[in-house]
Amino acid sequence: MKVIVLGAGVIGTSSAWFLNKEGHDVTVIERQPGAAQETSFANGCQISVSHAEPWANPQAPLKVLKWLGQEDAPLLYRFRPEWLQWKWALNFLRECTPARTNDNIRQIVAICEYSRQTLQAVRAETGVDYDCLTRGILHFYTDQKEFDISLPAAQLMRDLGCPRDSISADEVVKIEPALARIRDKIVGGDFTATDESGDVYKFTSGLAGKAAEVGVNFQYNTSVTRLITEGSGSGAKITGVEVINADGRHEVLHADAFVVAMGSFSTPLLKPLGVDLMIYPGKGYSATYQITNSDAAPSVSLTDDGYKLVVSRLGDRLRVAGTCELNGYTRELNTTRCEAITRRTRELFPDGCDYDNPVYWTGLRPMTPSNVPYIGKTKISNLFLNTGHGTLGWTMGCGSGRAIAEIVSGRRPEVDFAFTGMPRQAPQPLILPRPVQA
Repeated sequence: MKVIVLGAGVIGTSSAWFLNKEGHDVTVIERQPGAAQETSFANGCQISVSHAEPWANPQAPLKVLKWLGQEDAPLLYRFRPEWLQWKWALNFLRECTPARTNDNIRQIVAICEYSRQTLQAVRAETGVDYDCLTRGILHFYTDQKEFDISLPAAQLMRDLGCPRDSISADEVVKIEPALARIRDKIVGGDFTATDESGDVYKFTSGLAGKAAEVGVNFQYNTSVTRLITEGSGSGAKITGVEVINADGRHEVLHADAFVVAMGSFSTPLLKPLGVDLMIYPGKGYSATYQITNSDAAPSVSLTDDGYKLVVSRLGDRLRVAGTCELNGYTRELNTTRCEAITRRTRELFPDGCDYDNPVYWTGLRPMTPSNVPYIGKTKISNLFLNTGHGTLGWTMGCGSGRAIAEIVSGRRPEVDFAFTGMPRQAPQPLILPRPVQA
C-alpha cells in the first residue's frame, strides 16, 4: 500500500521505518526542515522503562494542589478558558484511582519494554550513532516519604519483569560518585541496569537518513492543513491530505492509508473528522550544558525525584530536562523555570559544567490523562493513530512505530496493550523484531 505518515518526530520516523520494512510505499510529511525538530529535539534522552508510573496516580491530586501558584513547580497548571484543558483535567483526576493507575502502569511497562527491545534491534541493524549509553538509570531521593512511596512501585516493576532495585544512599553514590557532595541529603534510590539513554534527535535524524536511503520519501517544510474524507459512518474513508508544500503552494497528496503522528497537534487536525483525542500539550523544559570537568559530571543517567528532573550524559554535553506546564500551545520560555533547572544542576555538580552558557529549550509533550498513548485504528477505516506518548515518546518510539506498522499491515502486535480500536488480548511474550534480510 501507499502510506502517508504525518509527522517526522521519533514516533513518525520510527513508523515510517517499520512501514517500509513491511513493504509499503511510505511518504512522511513534516512542517520543519528536518526530522525531530520539535518535541523530539532536546528532551531528557532517557529510555526509562523502570519509571513508567503515570503522572496520574493516587498521590497526584494533593501534589498538584500544593504546586498551584508556584512558578517553578514541577507541574504548573495555568487555568485557561479552554474546554479541552478542563475536560483533560477531569479525566486526569479519574485516572488517579489505584485500579486505573495499576492498569495504566502495566500497559506502559509492556509497550516500553517492547520498544526497548525493538530499539536495540534497530541499533544493531542500522548502526545509527546517538551517544547511546547502556549504563542504566539511577533514581535518587532526598525525601524519606517519597522514597518510602517508591518502594511498592519498584516492587511492582520487578513483578512485571523490570529489574528496578531499591538501594541505599551509599549504593547510590557508589554507582554515581558525582553525587558524593550531596550524600548527606540522599535517603535512598533505585537503579535499573537495563535502562539506557541517548540523544533522541541524533537517533531520529540518523534513522530518517537510513529510511530515505531505502526509499522512504520525506517531504520537509510541508504543513498539513486538513484531511479530506469521503463517505460517512462506517464507510468513511480518507482520500487525501491537503498540504502547503515547500514552495508555498496548496497540494493534495493521496494514499491508501494515513498514520497521524503529530503529537499535540494531532488533536486539532482530527477533531473536524469526529475523532476526538484526549491529548493536551504539556510544555517540558530542558537545558544543555557543556561539560568542563568530566570527573565532576555524572556518567550514569539520573532522575532527581525531589525536583522531577532527569539528567543524561551525551558525550561532552549534559542534558537536564523536566517539569511540565499545562498552558496551551505556547512554547515561550519561562525564565523562572529555566533558571530553576540551572540552579539545581549547579547544586548537584558545581564543578562539572559551564553554567554561564546554557542552551534552553522547550517542547510540547502530547499528554493523555493516563499517560497511555493512542496506537491503533480509528472509526475511519484507513486512518491510524500513533500519538499521545507524553513524557515517554523516546522510550516508546521504536516499539510504537513497529506496532503501528503491523496494525496497518493487518496484524496485531505481540504485546499486551490496549491498542486503539482493537479488543484487548491476553498477555503475550515479548518477541524481538524479525531479522531484516539484506
